[in-house]
Amino acid sequence: MTIRDQNLETISPMLATFKIHQTTGTDDFKDINLGQPVMLTGNNEVGPISVGGQLLGKLIALSLTDADNGKRVATVQIGGVCRLAVSATVPAVGNRVIGGTTGTVKQATVLTGYDPAGGNIARGTVLEVNGTTDCVLLLN
Repeated sequence: MTIRDQNLETISPMLATFKIHQTTGTDDFKDINLGQPVMLTGNNEVGPISVGGQLLGKLIALSLTDADNGKRVATVQIGGVCRLAVSATVPAVGNRVIGGTTGTVKQATVLTGYDPAGGNIARGTVLEVNGTTDCVLLLN
């Protein structure tokens, strides 16, 4: 008997809707950004994750169209299991992650004395790593 492949990404995702951060009056998210990691940028507002930024979740959907600048909202997966692209340093199973290069996450740094008030910004637990392409992450 063989072991059946698991698709953990379909298990109970938790979704939330946020305003989209704008830079010089233009939405920071377009349709091309779907599936990328996001971070909080203000009160109930999300934007692209920065290098070393704190992961909030994965951009799942955008309302309206790219032409509706300033009127769109973002649906973000903030809980459950998701797949995100990775960049160096690629995390290993069991690691936590932070923002990597554009549209990716990377292995979180070691806990140190310079972590911000409230604790280390690392998030999630890596469940699977697909080479240097992506990882499956439990958003816990």
